[in-house]
Amino acid sequence: MNTLVLRDEEGALLSDSATRWFEAATEDERGLLARLPGPVLDVGCGPGRLVVALLELGVPALGVDSAAGAVAIARRQGATVLARSVFDPLPAEGRWGTAVLADGNIGIGGDPGRLLTRLGHLVRPGGTIAVEADPRASGIRCGRARLERGAEVGGWFPWAVVGPDALPALACASGLVHRGTRQVGGRPFGLLARPLAAARTPQPSAMRSPA
Repeated sequence: MNTLVLRDEEGALLSDSATRWFEAATEDERGLLARLPGPVLDVGCGPGRLVVALLELGVPALGVDSAAGAVAIARRQGATVLARSVFDPLPAEGRWGTAVLADGNIGIGGDPGRLLTRLGHLVRPGGTIAVEADPRASGIRCGRARLERGAEVGGWFPWAVVGPDALPALACASGLVHRGTRQVGGRPFGLLARPLAAARTPQPSAMRSPA
């Protein structure tokens, strides 16, 4: 059987085995998911393996993916998934405890800054964005990618690759706070946070002493 892979327009493999997308969450992944504040939004959820794991852990979760085939598989597995882009209107905007970008999904749309800014508006103040970076990469590379399985190839779509070293600056530029990077089965996950709302500065009228 030919393996499903993700390849960029320069011919480099971005994922040499996309079959993980169709497998159950690993124990390492479940350990990370169990620590994330709920409810959780899995962005680019694919066949829904992480959504299923979250629900099994008792964490309210919703997946979102624009690929109709992947959404159909996810729903057959019992995952609650919406078939739409993360840039479309979504339920509970500004109230999610965590948004997850696993399996390289920081690449969605080919513009990591725009994607993280969007997620910063989806999670609540103090909420978490868990971002898997590419341990083989350094910095940020934007371009196009496509899925391939043997002689079968899909169409090109905008994609980006982000190395772990780029996460602190990328978070700052997106209005987020970088809380550190955790290794999950040898895969680096950056933990970013939406800042808590700043306290309002009292207006001059409110600061006057009673007459």
